[in-house]
Amino acid sequence: MKKYFEVSTKTIVATGLGAAIFMLLFMYVKVPSPVPNTSFQTAYGVAAFFATIYGPIAGGLIGFIGHALNDAIQYGSPWWSWVIASGVAGFIFGFAYKNTKVEEGEFKSKDIIKFNIIQIIGNAIAWLLVAPGLDILIYKEPTDLVFAQGLVAAISNAISAGVIGTFFLIAYASTRTKKGSIKKN
Repeated sequence: MKKYFEVSTKTIVATGLGAAIFMLLFMYVKVPSPVPNTSFQTAYGVAAFFATIYGPIAGGLIGFIGHALNDAIQYGSPWWSWVIASGVAGFIFGFAYKNTKVEEGEFKSKDIIKFNIIQIIGNAIAWLLVAPGLDILIYKEPTDLVFAQGLVAAISNAISAGVIGTFFLIAYASTRTKKGSIKKN
């Protein structure tokens, strides 16, 4: 379990880069949904990719910082319930870190399935429990609205993480040297 929570210089740099990319994608590369204040966000695919490569700490911070910066810049202050939910989603995505062989140059069917199960669980917890619960608790938002928003966010973010995250992880794995592939002559 300790391996999941190690923080290195590489993790810190990846967190900063990931949060900046997340923020920019969150601001500019999204598709609005019919439910108010929800969009199909490509940022969660990138968050899932970084979290799988660098772990839960990086994933959680990327989602939290990226979403908080976006809200602060676009709206003047963060909507904390959703900022926290983004952090929770990224943190849970990070559990794919040691459950896939992406760093070993493999990201085949078994790893793709593991990654997608983890990211779907992360999105479900973040958007069906955390965000609506905190919206009700902090902002006294109407229950029917926050659960509708949460459902749309859970589905669209799971699709984003599933498609974009999987694609990036396959591409990244192909750049890694497979164990035992280099032989001494």
